Amino acid sequence: EEDSTNSFICVLKKMKEVRLVEKVVEETEEAFTERMGTLAEHWRDLHARRAQLKAHVVTSGTTVKENERLRTQALKKAKEEKEENSKKESELLRARGELEALRKQHEKLSKKLLKYSLFKRYLEDVVENSQFRDIDDVVSYYKALLRTRKDLLQSQWWHRQLMEQGKGLQQQIRAEKEAEMRQCESDLVQLKESFDQAQSDIRQWEERWAEVQARAARKAVELKSLTMAIHSLFQ
Repeated sequence: EEDSTNSFICVLKKMKEVRLVEKVVEETEEAFTERMGTLAEHWRDLHARRAQLKAHVVTSGTTVKENERLRTQALKKAKEEKEENSKKESELLRARGELEALRKQHEKLSKKLLKYSLFKRYLEDVVENSQFRDIDDVVSYYKALLRTRKDLLQSQWWHRQLMEQGKGLQQQIRAEKEAEMRQCESDLVQLKESFDQAQSDIRQWEERWAEVQARAARKAVELKSLTMAIHSLFQ
């Protein structure tokens, strides 16, 4: 009986082990089935990706060219934007410099305004104690006086210029007339020398003419005597 009981227990253990093994086998088969399904899904995905890769390889040439064109355009645009940014930065620096100069000028003018506020009060007192209506009227009158003074100074300057030009012209005319007088005096001296030489030549020619007339008279007398002698011989 003990042997039978032990055998039965062993059978039960074996059956339990068999069920466990069957359960493990079943779970293993399910896991294998799921794994095969997953592998099949991965295999289909791989084929789909391979087809997409082939299509991408086919269209990659055009895409690369397009990307290169876009890249060139992007580089050109980036260069233009860089130049534009540099230009804007330069303009911004120049504007900042101008703004700083204007600010300094504003401060300077503010100081001048504070400094000249005393003159404003003085002008207000002038308006109150004169026939002027307001400060602008005084300023306009002052500007008119400045223009009149400027015109007067300009007229005086032109007068001095004309006087200087007249003096220069007078000196030039005087120098020309003196040169002409010296030339006339020189010509007069030469003419006097020529006149004296002509008078001397006239006296010499008169003396020669007298000698020629005397010689002619002697020749005439000789010719007359010769004619008479010839006539006498002919008779």
